[in-house]
Amino acid sequence: MKQALKSLVAAVALASFASTAQAGPEDDTLRVAIGSTGAIENFDPYFNTARNGIWVANMVWDQLIYRDPTTYEYKPLLATAWEWRGDTTLRLTIREGVKWHDGEPFTVDDVVFTLNWVADPANKVSTQRNVNWIKEAIRIDDRTVDVHTKAPFPVAVEYLSLPVVIFPKHYYSKVGPEGMAKKPIGTGPFRVVSVKTAEEYVFEKNPDYTWAEAKGRPQVGKVIMREIADVQTQVAELLGGGIDFTADIATDHVEQLARVPGLRSMQAGTMRTGYLGFDAAGKTGFEPTTKLEVRQAIAHAVNRESLVANLIRGDARVIHTPCYPTQVGCITDAAVQWEYNPDKAKALLAKAGYPDGFEIDLHTYRPADWAEAIMADLARVGIRARLTRMPYFALRDLQWDNGTKMFLMDWGSYSVNDASAITSHFFKLGRDDYAMDKEVAAWLDTADNSIDLQVRNEHYAKAIRRITEQVYWLPMFNHVRNYAFRDGLEFTAYEDEIPRFWLYGWKK
Repeated sequence: MKQALKSLVAAVALASFASTAQAGPEDDTLRVAIGSTGAIENFDPYFNTARNGIWVANMVWDQLIYRDPTTYEYKPLLATAWEWRGDTTLRLTIREGVKWHDGEPFTVDDVVFTLNWVADPANKVSTQRNVNWIKEAIRIDDRTVDVHTKAPFPVAVEYLSLPVVIFPKHYYSKVGPEGMAKKPIGTGPFRVVSVKTAEEYVFEKNPDYTWAEAKGRPQVGKVIMREIADVQTQVAELLGGGIDFTADIATDHVEQLARVPGLRSMQAGTMRTGYLGFDAAGKTGFEPTTKLEVRQAIAHAVNRESLVANLIRGDARVIHTPCYPTQVGCITDAAVQWEYNPDKAKALLAKAGYPDGFEIDLHTYRPADWAEAIMADLARVGIRARLTRMPYFALRDLQWDNGTKMFLMDWGSYSVNDASAITSHFFKLGRDDYAMDKEVAAWLDTADNSIDLQVRNEHYAKAIRRITEQVYWLPMFNHVRNYAFRDGLEFTAYEDEIPRFWLYGWKK
């Protein structure tokens, strides 16, 4: 890869880079490439689970509350104030003077409609965890709404500041998810000019976006997002001036592009947590992964430190918890830490009845060299893995059909800084749960629904200990995001893995 990239750098940089380097600043446009980690599944954010779709959601729509990406402080957005009135009622004061992109006024009725619509299971929002805590929203008066939760839900404000965006009642009630996906309308810093699914999305500055002091005003007049699945093509476009920004390149690209005049690159740490998962519940009928000794053997066989140092690099580090350490409730001391020890792995396999190892399928949508490094470690102790790589959505659907025995995957928690957004998502007996441990699910349910932080931490700790002790997951590492962009772009990488494109402008 390195030699191919060197040739690409030389050919393209000499031919065209010098003449096009200032294309973005000259026409007040930011050109972005997306796609190598998964295309936007659906422009309606309630029917999207892809990270790129979350980026778009924050450009086009607003939440009731804004969470500062650096300090994690909550600030007013569509709501100017909020307070708990008992354990299960959150009262919000709704901002006046906001307009939808079609010119219609934003009102309290939009809030009530949106929250009740997404909370209705019949509407089948993709990630139920983001909305199924809402019992109902009730209009109190022209500026006030009460959000009632089904049970005490201490992270309601966190969810209202991230995945729960507000839709226009007058529009969404008529066109629904299909219409919103084709012609999105929000209140956010950018409005959508055109949608060419799997090709290109064009956004223009919302001239009315002067009220959102916390979120900030857009710094460029236009953003053009192009879905470019092939990473090498993204690199060529960056070198040739076709794009100004990408967040999808490989580690080798970062190192090479850092040497190109006029470009910058970085590997910034994120809260996205990678894991090696196993069919411990026996959903696939595959016996080895249902045995604790086998899962423990795999935990001892995989050299995570080497993987991080040699392949992931940047700000990555080994993670021992089924959550990201900054998340509320992610009690790192509770996790059982598995050392790299191939000899112990072999002994455990023999104890489990597999002295000669066994064959197993490994599924992932992540880079092949990551999986191949894991497979090489497993081969050393006798486990012969066959690699199947497929796009994220295909693998997700295969998992929902109970079709994977071992899988290298990851979760960004929708950038929610709470263990409920990851640990509870995967271990509360839902379709993503390959452990199906009722005791773990009960602990998590208690933690999720208590307003007492001590109780929450106590029960999350119990769940984390059992998940790691039983090796339902082998937590791997926090991911880095590999960014490359044209020099002169005022870019900041955030740990929550959401580029704020409205805040990125060209240096004057």
